[in-house]
Amino acid sequence: MILEVCANSYQSAINAQKAGAHRIELCKDLHLGGLTPDIETFKQVRQELTIPIFVLIRPRAGNFIYSEDELNTMLYQIETFKSIGADGIVCGALTSENRPHISQTLLLVKESRPLEFTFHRAFDEVLNPREAILELDELEINRVLTSGQANSAVEGLQLLIELKKLAKKASILPGAGINEMNVHVFNENEFEEIHASCSISQESTTISGLNQIQKVLAVLNS
Repeated sequence: MILEVCANSYQSAINAQKAGAHRIELCKDLHLGGLTPDIETFKQVRQELTIPIFVLIRPRAGNFIYSEDELNTMLYQIETFKSIGADGIVCGALTSENRPHISQTLLLVKESRPLEFTFHRAFDEVLNPREAILELDELEINRVLTSGQANSAVEGLQLLIELKKLAKKASILPGAGINEMNVHVFNENEFEEIHASCSISQESTTISGLNQIQKVLAVLNS
């Protein structure tokens, strides 16, 4: 099973690689749900990491309903991170009716290619997740990051299992509240990858903890 660590800083990214994580999703401002990271942070991380770096593209906090100007900003950010070494893009858009915005998402996917594309946790706000996963599957995205529309992926497990069965092309990437105490559940249900922040408090902020990541991996490898 692949462990993707949500890294919100240079130190989080370094800890993820040292601990043995398979890739990271780089972002900033986790207290806002995660935003597009700074270019300089990415460049610093790219110099040090050999594992894949997926970049979150989310230009602002709040909902996932984007104007044309915001969409253009996201397309520009994708182009920029592609040009400086990103391995994948994490992004997505919704309509005002809380459905996947197919035309906007298709533009985001096309701009991301040939990199891998993850539709992020905007998915957890869609009104009909079963219909949404089928729509997204047609776009040939690589994966959908979701908690199963619950506060944690463990609580949303039954929907996650159902989505995994429905999706023919996209992988379901469970995320939210996954730790060493519950990660076995996702292994037992044959998910191919998981997403975890493994956060600890440090100097008035949070980072991905080296020991926390190692504990999750120890369970996966046992």
